[in-house]
Amino acid sequence: MTNHPVFQPDPIPAAAGVGLKPQHFVEVLERKPAIGWFEVHPENYMGEGGSPHAYLSEIRAHYPLSCHGVGLSLGGVGPLDADHLSRLQKFVRRYEPGLVSEHLAWSSHDGVFLNDLLPLPLTDEALELMVEHVDQMQEALGRQVLVENPSTYLTFDGETMDEAAFLIALARRTGCQLLFDVNNVYVSAQNHGFDATVYIDAVPGSLIGEIHLAGHAVEMVDGVELRIDDHGSEVVSDVWRLYERLVARVGPKPSLIEWDTNIPAWSALFAEAQKADLLMKQNDLILGHRHGHERGQHD
Repeated sequence: MTNHPVFQPDPIPAAAGVGLKPQHFVEVLERKPAIGWFEVHPENYMGEGGSPHAYLSEIRAHYPLSCHGVGLSLGGVGPLDADHLSRLQKFVRRYEPGLVSEHLAWSSHDGVFLNDLLPLPLTDEALELMVEHVDQMQEALGRQVLVENPSTYLTFDGETMDEAAFLIALARRTGCQLLFDVNNVYVSAQNHGFDATVYIDAVPGSLIGEIHLAGHAVEMVDGVELRIDDHGSEVVSDVWRLYERLVARVGPKPSLIEWDTNIPAWSALFAEAQKADLLMKQNDLILGHRHGHERGQHD
């Protein structure tokens, strides 16, 4: 039997974190930067050993870890893949991440695995399926999980609710929380023509366990501008403004900078995390001053 380091559950702080990339393993271990936490995709660590686990174990000894799955296909019409769920369970037991999350999406069907996170129709039938699968995931892992809102490029006929209402209902029925991706809201809003601020304002802060921020690409498709959630650049100013609006309402939350393609130098990634930390601190000070002023008026 392989012996692994034993980690204790380590909650994720209400601070900025970044996605952990192999390109940064050595620098992170040498410098021990003042970053709140790291996020990894468990699918990259589902083998038993090797250098990825050696690096991750050493980093986990110094930092809280979040586990963000991309392959469980929670929104698929078939049953969850029992082998994948078992491997995820082993990863979670091994590293004791502070948060475990997946997507409101599907990525496999009849044994065929796709390289995309695909949307599902926002209907009562799809909600029932998601409730069943989230319950199954939480029962298997023995913990609350988070579900992330997707970026979308099409809508379905016959939808009976908007995405915010769907996610709120899912969280309330299963007890899961939401991984609220501000960039995904902005990308979808630009692609479909709805008001991102309405979506941002609709989700109760008590349901949000984590926030994601990322960059995106802009492409022209048949003469129409399309936003693509590629996680390959800095967070744009419009997304930062939406994030500030959200944090001003719900307070500081664990906030991740996603940068999964065109991986930058550590310094660029760290600078993005510092922006998120600064915005949270500024809004926390404003909220604290406002509440103190309100208390003073009642004294």
